[in-house]
Amino acid sequence: MAVNPENHCSLNVAIYSPGKNRWAMTERGEKQVSRNSTDFVIGPSSLHWDGNKLIVKIQERAVPFGQKIAGTVELYPNTLFNFSTPLDAAGKHRWGPLAPSARVKVNLNSPDLQWEGNAYLDSNEGDEPISEAFHEWDWSRAEMSGGRTSVIYDVREKNAQENLLALTFNPNGTIDHFEPPPRQALPKTMWGIQGHMRNQNSETLRVQKVLENTPFYTRSVLDSELLGEKVLSFHETLSVPKLTLASTQFMLPWRMPRKTW
Repeated sequence: MAVNPENHCSLNVAIYSPGKNRWAMTERGEKQVSRNSTDFVIGPSSLHWDGNKLIVKIQERAVPFGQKIAGTVELYPNTLFNFSTPLDAAGKHRWGPLAPSARVKVNLNSPDLQWEGNAYLDSNEGDEPISEAFHEWDWSRAEMSGGRTSVIYDVREKNAQENLLALTFNPNGTIDHFEPPPRQALPKTMWGIQGHMRNQNSETLRVQKVLENTPFYTRSVLDSELLGEKVLSFHETLSVPKLTLASTQFMLPWRMPRKTW
């Protein structure tokens, strides 16, 4: 059955700051969505590319208490990449970073929060729901020395096939493949998700902070070791079987409400 993707759009905003945590992911219908070569409007929020930077204007309400999230995020790519690669054997799901290394300026007035630092921008696309192809995956990215960014995609498909991407994106626009280190187990979450991280030494792998801990997905900051460097890695684990559980699907509208007017 064909589905119009513009009838299911949202801007996901996640703020992790003591006393100012916010989460918003309100789905909008096609009447609230418009786009062209430079602009993408999703309800009251929008994204604009001016040729040098991506400007995100945020006007959202957090769940579950409706706190206002308002302000701008500006992302300045260090190097733009035109790169895409399949994540599954059938080639129906593809990933590629647009700006593996970038600078970001966050200026929010609700909550009152200003911040500048390193950023990352990528893209995923698919010709079918992820539940058709995948069982689970672990993903991580790390800012390396010399302005490089290394990304590991450790994918397990439903048919038990494993696909592993280990890539370093360089400031000059080149991409290096590297031999990934062994898979190390992370502590199980309260929801029973068993995440993994490719790391050279199990003794140097440590969960520094858990950012998201949901029934089907985790996001964490890890102390890790990669390509001979001790680095800070942003890591996620997705469990597709837990995502498709009836209990999870029942809870999703509370986390991701829908507004079509």
